[in-house]
Amino acid sequence: MKNPYDILGVAKTASADDIRTAYRKLAKKLHPDLNPGDAKAEEKFKEASSAYDLLSDNEKRAKFDAGVIDAAGNEKPQPRQYYRDYAGAAAGQGRGRYDSAAGFEDLGSMDDIFAQMFAQQAEARRNARGADVHYRLTVPFLDAVTGASQRLTLPDGSTIDVKIPAGIETGKSIRLKGKGQPSQGSGGPGDALVEVTVQPHAFFSREGDDLLLELPVTIREAALGGAVKAPTATGAVMLNIPPGSNSGTQLRLKGKGVAGRGDQLVRLRVVLPKRPDQQLNDFLKSWTPSAEDDPRREMQS
Repeated sequence: MKNPYDILGVAKTASADDIRTAYRKLAKKLHPDLNPGDAKAEEKFKEASSAYDLLSDNEKRAKFDAGVIDAAGNEKPQPRQYYRDYAGAAAGQGRGRYDSAAGFEDLGSMDDIFAQMFAQQAEARRNARGADVHYRLTVPFLDAVTGASQRLTLPDGSTIDVKIPAGIETGKSIRLKGKGQPSQGSGGPGDALVEVTVQPHAFFSREGDDLLLELPVTIREAALGGAVKAPTATGAVMLNIPPGSNSGTQLRLKGKGVAGRGDQLVRLRVVLPKRPDQQLNDFLKSWTPSAEDDPRREMQS
């Protein structure tokens, strides 16, 4: 299995932010929704997701770096600790003696010692915490912005309601405590990790905690100004257009960004009527703008 650092293209000393940035870049490039029918891209996306899942978990990353687990999160066989690691050999004797005052004189057979060691290891594995399970969930854009609850269907046909925290982004995971595989003993169940993909929106986009919106306005609204209805993540509001606005004019709606933390930035786009307007055409034919209002004046040498 490939090294997760190589998959994400980061160094072993990479910070958590470096790892997150590298994963997001790959996710945007390889996501199956953006590469329909491309099996190779889908396989690389799965590899990147698996690598990010391991390296974004500090405990798993430390275990991987120490060689305790492999890139899939499975425990590696550890080197055996032999008899000499536990007891010193007395000079001239074929069998060792334990040096501590709290130790014992007769160590018994080697088979007994190994059997006890293996039994203890097996007991520890049985009582270890259950394995984590991984799911993927696609979330509508506005649900990711404002927060919501979404039902996830599990492989066995059962369902679970997942609380979507406001402001979550693609690549982030939601941890559901105790919803993983059960322990074989007394260790308790593992967790379910739900990786989120946020769907694109028809007219909203996101930049940090700010929402971006391009709002079409008529020539009359741009020239004379006035109040127009503008959509936000929490419902439509009336937005005041200043007189003499132009395409590219940007207005700010305070507190209307992601989870109420950021703002909504509204960029105006002046549009002509879809059908010819004779009254507008007649007016424009009779109207002669001044030379000072030439929009290409600065381009003239």
